[in-house]
Amino acid sequence: MTSMAGELLEVLWGRATTAPVSASQLRVLFILEHHEGINLRTLADSLASTPPSTSRLCDRLQAAGFVERVVSPTDRREVRLHISSRGRAFLADLRARREKALRVVLDQMPHAHRTALLQGLEAFCDAAAAQIPGDAPGSGSQTA
Repeated sequence: MTSMAGELLEVLWGRATTAPVSASQLRVLFILEHHEGINLRTLADSLASTPPSTSRLCDRLQAAGFVERVVSPTDRREVRLHISSRGRAFLADLRARREKALRVVLDQMPHAHRTALLQGLEAFCDAAAAQIPGDAPGSGSQTA
Protein backbone atom coordinates (compact mmCIF):
# COMPACT_ATOMS: atom_id res chain seq x y z
CA MET A 1 0.00 0.00 0.00
CA THR A 2 2.78 2.44 0.88
CA SER A 3 4.58 1.89 -2.42
CA MET A 4 1.34 2.42 -4.34
CA ALA A 5 0.62 5.65 -2.43
CA GLY A 6 4.18 6.83 -3.08
CA GLU A 7 3.89 6.06 -6.78
CA LEU A 8 0.55 7.86 -7.04
CA LEU A 9 2.00 10.92 -5.32
CA GLU A 10 4.91 10.88 -7.77
CA VAL A 11 2.46 10.86 -10.67
CA LEU A 12 0.42 13.70 -9.16
CA TRP A 13 3.47 15.73 -8.23
CA GLY A 14 5.08 14.99 -11.58
CA ARG A 15 2.47 17.32 -13.02
CA ALA A 16 3.96 20.05 -10.81
CA THR A 17 7.38 20.06 -12.46
CA THR A 18 10.45 20.92 -10.39
CA ALA A 19 12.21 22.54 -13.36
CA PRO A 20 14.63 24.27 -13.45
CA VAL A 21 16.07 22.24 -10.55
CA SER A 22 16.85 18.54 -10.41
CA ALA A 23 15.68 16.21 -7.65
CA SER A 24 19.10 16.46 -5.97
CA GLN A 25 19.05 20.24 -6.13
CA LEU A 26 15.53 20.25 -4.70
CA ARG A 27 16.79 18.23 -1.72
CA VAL A 28 19.48 20.87 -1.17
CA LEU A 29 16.85 23.63 -1.16
CA PHE A 30 14.71 21.73 1.37
CA ILE A 31 17.69 21.21 3.66
CA LEU A 32 18.80 24.84 3.42
CA GLU A 33 15.27 26.01 4.09
CA HIS A 34 15.29 24.22 7.43
CA HIS A 35 18.99 24.56 8.31
CA GLU A 36 19.80 28.09 7.23
CA GLY A 37 23.50 28.92 7.19
CA ILE A 38 24.95 25.41 7.32
CA ASN A 39 28.36 24.82 5.84
CA LEU A 40 29.15 22.71 2.80
CA ARG A 41 30.49 19.73 4.77
CA THR A 42 27.33 19.54 6.91
CA LEU A 43 25.18 19.77 3.81
CA ALA A 44 27.23 17.03 2.12
CA ASP A 45 26.79 14.82 5.19
CA SER A 46 23.03 15.46 5.13
CA LEU A 47 22.93 14.39 1.48
CA ALA A 48 25.24 11.39 2.07
CA SER A 49 27.44 12.91 -0.61
CA THR A 50 30.95 14.30 -0.97
CA PRO A 51 31.83 17.98 -0.55
CA PRO A 52 32.97 18.33 -4.20
CA SER A 53 29.69 16.89 -5.54
CA THR A 54 27.69 19.01 -3.12
CA SER A 55 29.68 22.09 -4.10
CA ARG A 56 28.80 21.51 -7.77
CA LEU A 57 25.11 21.20 -6.85
CA CYS A 58 25.37 24.50 -4.98
CA ASP A 59 27.27 26.11 -7.88
CA ARG A 60 24.33 25.40 -10.18
CA LEU A 61 21.79 26.57 -7.60
CA GLN A 62 23.79 29.75 -7.03
CA ALA A 63 23.98 30.38 -10.79
CA ALA A 64 20.18 30.04 -10.94
CA GLY A 65 19.83 32.51 -8.07
CA PHE A 66 18.41 29.99 -5.57
CA VAL A 67 21.36 29.78 -3.16
CA GLU A 68 23.71 32.36 -1.66
CA ARG A 69 27.14 31.70 -0.20
CA VAL A 70 28.25 33.91 2.69
CA VAL A 71 31.64 33.91 4.41
CA SER A 72 31.28 32.90 8.05
CA PRO A 73 31.75 35.83 10.43
CA THR A 74 33.76 33.59 12.79
CA ASP A 75 36.00 31.81 10.25
CA ARG A 76 36.78 33.41 6.89
CA ARG A 77 37.73 30.00 5.46
CA GLU A 78 34.22 28.68 6.04
CA VAL A 79 31.33 29.45 3.73
CA ARG A 80 27.75 29.37 4.97
CA LEU A 81 24.91 28.43 2.61
CA HIS A 82 21.59 30.26 2.54
CA ILE A 83 18.49 29.83 0.43
CA SER A 84 17.80 33.07 -1.46
CA SER A 85 14.48 34.85 -1.71
CA ARG A 86 14.19 33.46 -5.24
CA GLY A 87 14.76 29.95 -3.87
CA ARG A 88 12.09 30.49 -1.22
CA ALA A 89 9.66 31.76 -3.85
CA PHE A 90 10.38 28.70 -6.00
CA LEU A 91 9.64 26.34 -3.09
CA ALA A 92 6.44 28.22 -2.22
CA ASP A 93 5.27 27.97 -5.83
CA LEU A 94 6.16 24.28 -6.02
CA ARG A 95 4.28 23.56 -2.80
CA ALA A 96 1.25 25.49 -4.05
CA ARG A 97 1.19 23.48 -7.29
CA ARG A 98 1.59 20.20 -5.43
CA GLU A 99 -1.11 21.16 -2.95
CA LYS A 100 -3.48 21.99 -5.80
CA ALA A 101 -2.92 18.54 -7.31
CA LEU A 102 -3.57 16.89 -3.96
CA ARG A 103 -6.64 19.01 -3.28
CA VAL A 104 -8.29 17.70 -6.45
CA VAL A 105 -7.91 14.15 -5.11
CA LEU A 106 -8.90 15.00 -1.54
CA ASP A 107 -12.02 16.81 -2.71
CA GLN A 108 -13.22 13.54 -4.22
CA MET A 109 -12.94 11.70 -0.88
CA PRO A 110 -15.79 11.49 1.65
CA HIS A 111 -15.34 13.80 4.66
CA ALA A 112 -14.88 10.93 7.15
CA HIS A 113 -12.07 9.46 5.05
CA ARG A 114 -10.34 12.86 4.78
CA THR A 115 -10.50 13.21 8.58
CA ALA A 116 -9.05 9.73 9.09
CA LEU A 117 -6.31 10.47 6.56
CA LEU A 118 -5.42 13.71 8.35
CA GLN A 119 -5.13 11.93 11.69
CA GLY A 120 -2.97 9.23 10.15
CA LEU A 121 -0.74 11.75 8.41
CA GLU A 122 -0.23 13.72 11.63
CA ALA A 123 0.91 10.54 13.38
CA PHE A 124 3.12 9.67 10.40
CA CYS A 125 4.75 13.13 10.43
CA ASP A 126 5.50 12.88 14.14
CA ALA A 127 7.04 9.43 13.72
CA ALA A 128 9.05 10.48 10.64
CA ALA A 129 10.28 13.68 12.31
CA ALA A 130 11.58 11.60 15.21
CA GLN A 131 13.84 9.77 12.71
CA ILE A 132 15.46 13.01 11.45
CA PRO A 133 18.25 14.45 13.61
CA GLY A 134 17.51 18.00 14.68
CA ASP A 135 13.75 17.78 14.09
CA ALA A 136 11.45 17.24 17.04
CA PRO A 137 8.03 15.58 16.79
CA GLY A 138 5.34 18.17 16.28
CA SER A 139 7.90 20.83 15.35
CA GLY A 140 5.87 21.71 12.30
CA SER A 141 8.78 21.61 9.87
CA GLN A 142 7.50 20.96 6.39
CA THR A 143 8.86 19.52 3.21
CA ALA A 144 7.11 19.15 -0.06
